[in-house]
Amino acid sequence: MRGDGAATPPRPPFRETAAVALVVVALIGGLTWLTMTLEVALLLGTFAASSLLVFGFPDAPLSQPRSVLLGHLIGSACGLGAAHFLPFWWGPAVAVGAAVALMKVARAVHPPACSNPLILCALPSASWTFLFCPTLTGAGLIVLGALCYHNLRRDVRWPKYWF
Repeated sequence: MRGDGAATPPRPPFRETAAVALVVVALIGGLTWLTMTLEVALLLGTFAASSLLVFGFPDAPLSQPRSVLLGHLIGSACGLGAAHFLPFWWGPAVAVGAAVALMKVARAVHPPACSNPLILCALPSASWTFLFCPTLTGAGLIVLGALCYHNLRRDVRWPKYWF
């Protein structure tokens, strides 16, 4: 209960923090603008947390394209399955549990995507096209943005691995 006594992580440089904040503003702003302009859903609330991981902690396994893309796909698929086939009070719980298990089995753990089942269980009228738009399209644009940003700004290559 006392904790390990480890020191808090070092504060990142201000320039790095500002650059990450600006690219996230541009990415989420772009997704919002495209959603409004094209009248096609390209935005999920979980993309905010995905952006934090992908741009703020790019070297973490949770931030690699495999985890971002497959994690969101798995989370949304579990949510759609529960919304369509388990319309009971326990459906959302089963969907989140299934998403966690499947992400671990697929070696594509992406914590923000564990919220996708709850979102989809709250939208029981969502169709299976949700897997493509917004799920894969939005997650793909996050990965594309990270690919450009990290490889233009950093000396370290991103991603560490693809699939």
